[in-house]
Amino acid sequence: MTRWIAFLRAINVGKRIVKMDALRETFESLGFNDVATFIASGNVFFETTARDSGRLEQRIERNLKESLGYTVDTFLRSPAEIDAVAKYEPFPAADIDADGARLYVGFVRAAPAAASVRRLNELRSDIDDLHVHGREVWWLSRVPMSKTPVSGASIEKALGAAMTMRNITTIRRLAAKHPPD
Repeated sequence: MTRWIAFLRAINVGKRIVKMDALRETFESLGFNDVATFIASGNVFFETTARDSGRLEQRIERNLKESLGYTVDTFLRSPAEIDAVAKYEPFPAADIDADGARLYVGFVRAAPAAASVRRLNELRSDIDDLHVHGREVWWLSRVPMSKTPVSGASIEKALGAAMTMRNITTIRRLAAKHPPD
């Protein structure tokens, strides 16, 4: 069996409310084992014999669209990948630990092309710093989200790709809860 963590975009945002029991049932209906959710923001752990993350993402997205009635972009990572993300240090610790700083990780399907990274870097400022490492986009904001010109939408636009974001604290908790084999 292969363990996966699914990061679902736009779950329990706005009027799109999904009960975690219903989300678990949806994943179980796909034949996945040991399905568990983590906080109500669209993080789902599961096991399956399938190893192709791209096909799994498509399968989950089709099933979620049928059951929820709207598209839910899905981004899969293995526990080892999440462990690596949790340990990665894209910015100096002093910047991350500074009063008011917030660090987010954005998950995309594929490593962004050079042109996308250049567009993303145009969003950088004294308030916001951005960094790409593999299939993750790191966003360090030195102010609350409501006070920065950067947003998840502006990052997606620069990348030209769908993305879902999580706070680094959530990522570290996920990595601790489901360590790699």
